[in-house]
Amino acid sequence: MDEIYLKVYQKFPEVSGKKPVRHNQPDGKTLLVFKGEGKSSDGIKIPRVVRVVIDQNGKILKMTTSR
Repeated sequence: MDEIYLKVYQKFPEVSGKKPVRHNQPDGKTLLVFKGEGKSSDGIKIPRVVRVVIDQNGKILKMTTSR
């Protein structure tokens, strides 16, 4: 799992250090939801949610984010 976390943290530094909420899917996959906060150029805080779907072997299948 730590390898997956590192890949997410590298791609989305806004969620760096945050532990995800795990949701087991009926098809055996797992959804990890990371929540963090970024800042715009104006200094306004922007919430960031990163969703990562992994298979049973720990391979990342899909990574999506909110803006």
